[in-house]
Amino acid sequence: MKISYVTIHGSKDIHIWSGLNYYIAKMLENQNADIDYIGDLQTRLNFILKLKRNAYKKFSKKTFLIERDIFIAKQYAGQVKMKLNYDTDIVFSPGSIPIALLESKKPKVFYTDATFAGVLGFYDRYSHLCSETIKNGNYLDKVALETSKLIIYSSDWAAKTAINSYHISPDKIKVVPFGPNIDCKRNLDDIKNIINNRSLKTLNLLFMGVEWIRKGGDLAVSITKKLNELGIKTTLHIVGIRKLPFENIPNFIVNHGFISKSSKEGINKIEYLFTTCHFLLVPSIAESYGLVYCEANSFGMPAIATNVGGIPTIIRDDVNGKKFSLKSDIAEWSNYISSNFIDKSKYNELCLSSFGEYENRLNWNVAGKTVMDLIKEI
Repeated sequence: MKISYVTIHGSKDIHIWSGLNYYIAKMLENQNADIDYIGDLQTRLNFILKLKRNAYKKFSKKTFLIERDIFIAKQYAGQVKMKLNYDTDIVFSPGSIPIALLESKKPKVFYTDATFAGVLGFYDRYSHLCSETIKNGNYLDKVALETSKLIIYSSDWAAKTAINSYHISPDKIKVVPFGPNIDCKRNLDDIKNIINNRSLKTLNLLFMGVEWIRKGGDLAVSITKKLNELGIKTTLHIVGIRKLPFENIPNFIVNHGFISKSSKEGINKIEYLFTTCHFLLVPSIAESYGLVYCEANSFGMPAIATNVGGIPTIIRDDVNGKKFSLKSDIAEWSNYISSNFIDKSKYNELCLSSFGEYENRLNWNVAGKTVMDLIKEI
């Protein structure tokens, strides 16, 4: 099958969109698809767009998103149309914007983590938008949904927002969870060794994310503090934050800063933390999906998170971690973590079932086979 893989940016940079452009392309390649890459789309800003952006910011304190403008979407569509091979079978994109206004006789498919309606007011970046951007954003998503033959989302939450907000038929919307943004060649024996080598004296928690507030950094610190108050020696390892937002860093925090996955040294350091820490603790305030939870499971590490956005599709309570309400008391979080850490048999079972979830649902091989089967049905 010949697939035109359309991205706004390139698909080789592992830092773009948490590496999803790269891993989704690799997923299709591993299913023996013949991929024609169409990316690095150019944006030409005219005087009116620049004027609008500055005017909204200055006079209304609202944000005008250029990438959600109709004029820009038409530019993308035009470039894609010019680059499409005549013998391609499918136009596939990891996002709706580059193919929203593309007119083609070839079936369009996109695989992404959220709708515009879903992130509107959910993420801080989408909480102070001007009315024009809101109108354009909803229009482009609706057109993309209506003109695509198949729509695949990574979570039930995203699929429901497409159906409920844009009145799209559920028949052409499917849910296929993403895999991790890290390669995994570990087997069950490897995971058993990892679990057995984790510390019995110190509870090590891992927080990963570049956005401190959205990822729930303060809550992670409070939970760690509470665990230490309960008499359980606990260390919070923080990855992704270059400078922590407080002057006096508590002695139970180790800040590893930003670690790049593009280098072997960075990968080794991240894998070491996933291997040695007991739980992933990323209590996000807003999260469309959360690749890091899949990454943790691939090391037999249970994930502790909030019950928001697309997270419930990933985490099954007491199977590969636990979800809590944002209104849950700190004691609920700390008691769950402590009880599973203290009971070694219980902890081992949770770790093994976490890896089982990765093997059975949360990996790119399963996603690739499912996506290709869906495409073949078009």
